Amino acid sequence: MAKKIKVTLYDDNNSLRKSLEQLIQTYPDFELTGSYPNPLHILDNTKEKKPDVILMDIDMPGMTGIEAVELVHKKFPEVKVVMQTVFDEDDKIFQSICNGAVGYILKKTPPLQILDSIKQASEGGAPMTPSVAIKILKMFRQQPPPPEEKDKVDLSSRETEILSALTKGMSYKMISEEIKIGIDTVRFHIKNIYEKLHVHSNTEAVSRALKEGLI
Repeated sequence: MAKKIKVTLYDDNNSLRKSLEQLIQTYPDFELTGSYPNPLHILDNTKEKKPDVILMDIDMPGMTGIEAVELVHKKFPEVKVVMQTVFDEDDKIFQSICNGAVGYILKKTPPLQILDSIKQASEGGAPMTPSVAIKILKMFRQQPPPPEEKDKVDLSSRETEILSALTKGMSYKMISEEIKIGIDTVRFHIKNIYEKLHVHSNTEAVSRALKEGLI
């Protein structure tokens, strides 16, 4: 039996949160491990529930999702956080991604696409609503290059090819099919990319690649 994807929700909109709970509980591939109106106890919740993916609202009372994702990323870098909000605001997108979010989707995203985004994140992908993906690439490309190169990154041609595919928002499965290698081989190369770039997620890898002109 395939391992279920454990999901925790954070959203102060009770109606929307209940709808997401029902959506996740409807499908056998997913397991709802927690649902909260704010992230004030997110580190304790994450330690106890051990989710694979957190679906995080941005604007919540007491602590914003942007602040919460930074806490999770520092303490539990293996947990994937996908942000969910009403508006694709540039500053909030940029802050969320820099703080460690691996994906960013709008609340108007259709239910099945939300589930697909959670699945993508759990597999190492970077799910993005198309309008958000365009904004993120534009923002990263507008960032000035670092004043000096601290570490020379020596990526193989295959690693560069895969990193380039990640910047296009492709999932591991899509990369596997595109360059005709097994998905486990894709994971192996991405693990090496992470180690060489000193990062822990696809989004961080893409950010560094674009900022430093690695692709």
